[in-house]
Amino acid sequence: MNSSPAWTWLGIREVDLDDGKAVVEMTPTEDMANTAGFVHGGMISALADSAMGRSLRTIRPGVVRSMSFDLKLSFISAAKVGETLRATGQVVHAGRRTAVTECRVEGPGRKLVATASGTFAITREKE
Repeated sequence: MNSSPAWTWLGIREVDLDDGKAVVEMTPTEDMANTAGFVHGGMISALADSAMGRSLRTIRPGVVRSMSFDLKLSFISAAKVGETLRATGQVVHAGRRTAVTECRVEGPGRKLVATASGTFAITREKE
């Protein structure tokens, strides 16, 4: 699967795909820090959104386009620059035109950094 220019810029890597599930990683750099020196919440949000969106590409009939229109994040703990973050996105429900997903973002040692949920507008392959 192709990655977007945003994935390239953020350094997001696909780790694993399964039916209704996607795992992606990112190692935040100094330019992704907030004023306190931790990873900016917007970067964590982009990672979670990417994992959830990628999970939609694993269901059948296939999803050819997905765009989040509702995204909720709960930040649990701060993420440190330079430490790899792993986001696991899971499809909760997929209809014909919309889908609901959830995600866990974890740091080293599986430390929970954030949880997320998202609702996506989707376009499916023609059957």
